[in-house]
Amino acid sequence: MNKIILIGMTATALALGACGKKTPPADIGPVVTDPNAGAATPADENVDLVELPAMQADMIAKAGSDTVYFGTDKSDVDTPARTTLAAQARWMLANPSVKGSIEGHADERGTREYNLALGERRANSAKNFLIASGVPAARLTVISWGKERPAAVGSNENAWAQNRRSVTVVVR
Repeated sequence: MNKIILIGMTATALALGACGKKTPPADIGPVVTDPNAGAATPADENVDLVELPAMQADMIAKAGSDTVYFGTDKSDVDTPARTTLAAQARWMLANPSVKGSIEGHADERGTREYNLALGERRANSAKNFLIASGVPAARLTVISWGKERPAAVGSNENAWAQNRRSVTVVVR
């Protein structure tokens, strides 16, 4: 008798669970710019990048940083960013077997869509500087995470300043 009740309860639970379920909308993910097409595509479609932690550490040691920072709602490369990106370009030119994924980020303020676009502009500014410094465009990919991957948690100017950035990630 207990088995019959248990089977009936299980069948009822399964039937009720299936009735009212709605599939949540899919997360569109970050925006990635394919270096060959120049168009933005969802990150999981055409990108198969493998990070190289040892090479990343070497770039940071020799270039000083893998990160450049931006002002609020800005995507222009200022003087400190130029210095860092120039050192990154020299490192990349000395290591022609690696590629770079330039990741753009934004602080938590603004809509998701706005911050994805801003992150992409920031990453493209860094990419364009690297290209102007001699790094072949085919070795660089742009990805925008918007506000999805903060470096610092907090709702204050200090945290926001750390999150307004682009990061050059060494990949193959």
